[in-house]
Amino acid sequence: MEPLQDEDEQPLGLLLFAVDVTGQEEARQRAHELALETRRLDARLRVLTETAPQITFSIDSEGRFEYVSPQWYYFTGQPPTTDLNAIWPLLIHPDDRLRVLYQSEAARTQGIGWSFEYRLRRHDGQYRWLLSRALPELHAPDKPVFWHGAVTEIHDQRELAEALRRGEAELRFLADSIAQLIWTASAEGFIDYYNRHTAEYTGRTPEELGPTGWVGLLDTSEQATAARRWVQCVASGADYEGLYRMRRHDGVYRWHIIRARRLTDTRGLRWFGTCTDVDDQHRLREVLQSQYDELARTNRDLDTFVYTASHDLKQPLFNLRGLFDELRRSATFDDPEQKVILDMVDEALGQLDGTLQELAATVQDQRELSAPTEALDLSSIVEEILLGLRTQVQETEATIDIQTEAAPALVYGRANLRSVLHNLLSNALKFAHPERAPHIVLVSSLSPSGQPQLTLQDNGVGMKLPNGTTPAFHLFERQHPRVPGAGVGLYLVQRILDSHGGHLEVSSTLGEGTTFTVYWFE
Repeated sequence: MEPLQDEDEQPLGLLLFAVDVTGQEEARQRAHELALETRRLDARLRVLTETAPQITFSIDSEGRFEYVSPQWYYFTGQPPTTDLNAIWPLLIHPDDRLRVLYQSEAARTQGIGWSFEYRLRRHDGQYRWLLSRALPELHAPDKPVFWHGAVTEIHDQRELAEALRRGEAELRFLADSIAQLIWTASAEGFIDYYNRHTAEYTGRTPEELGPTGWVGLLDTSEQATAARRWVQCVASGADYEGLYRMRRHDGVYRWHIIRARRLTDTRGLRWFGTCTDVDDQHRLREVLQSQYDELARTNRDLDTFVYTASHDLKQPLFNLRGLFDELRRSATFDDPEQKVILDMVDEALGQLDGTLQELAATVQDQRELSAPTEALDLSSIVEEILLGLRTQVQETEATIDIQTEAAPALVYGRANLRSVLHNLLSNALKFAHPERAPHIVLVSSLSPSGQPQLTLQDNGVGMKLPNGTTPAFHLFERQHPRVPGAGVGLYLVQRILDSHGGHLEVSSTLGEGTTFTVYWFE
């Protein structure tokens, strides 16, 4: 408002002017609100940047620092009053300094961002790997004025990546040094790596072999089966294994064992496979199997011959004994040693009869070495055997202690177990000391390794043993010729134990007794 006056400067009235300033007022209020919001966002941004585990910074187009977060001071140990532009380059590792300065200068000159790694000295003097990234802030006309970025410590990740790289390089070097075909495949089953020996063995490069190269090297009659099995294993994750003939670089097919296993780790799923040349072993196994079959056939023929011979000789023996009995009844001799001669002939016939029976029993026992196993109660088997030896036990007035509580059961062939126990018990009774009644102690227990074992101790005449506790007993070998026998029992015991992976240990003192320790399994 302004006064309106006349020529004499007398008031005539008021002039009122009204201007619409709504737009300007709204703009002012909006500008005020934006300023408040900017300060709020700036405060929030500072909190975020100063609490994040990163160093944030801003630099101008000349490369001078406008801002750096407090994390930089914590990391470097520099005081807040330090000159960033002067000290920062000096903290960079000497080997990285020129590269970092060049890359940052080139990015500012071109008006683009950057991303590079370098080592910066920490407050404890140790250089740590950092990742520096920055983007330009563009102003009209699209000219960058500032660069804003962050520095992240990646030392542990880089060390881990380097360790993995070294480990992978060492593993590849090791794989290339092994004289075996080694390969890896993707989760889908396509081969992505062959070691050097594969190329040397097959005469083909990895590119020529391709993602399914090993299948194409197999004999044509085996390729479909091997490929089908491989697809099934890839789908199910089961281990792959097979024996196939694979072509060498000279065209010769050789037997290989092909194995592959799946590995899942942080890098994903992969297959690792090997092709092992076992042609020599395979052919040797075939030769050995053929020789084994031939020896087994010969052994069966020998057993049959011995069994038949012992059986066929029994009739002539019966005839000789009948003739001898008839001569003893009807013939007379004028010889003062008649009785001695007749007793010697009778004893010889008895020994021949016993030998034939032992031979037949030996063949029968050897045929039963491969009899099926079953869970057996030791005390029951021992009682059955002692029932058969009742006459000898009564005649010698023997005392037998049986202790099987510690290991009462044994998984073994019934006939083999009976043969072992019968021979040991009958020998303990047969070789009793003439001046005292037999005392036999049979104990079943567990060895320190948890395997069942049996100990049989007697107080008989004992035996003379070579050095060591595991003597070798031979067929028809006897230590006490005056005691009737054929020298077959301990040989059979040793054969049975050896065939089942066990062994027999013996300790003995002449005139005092013998202790047998039966290890059923090693």
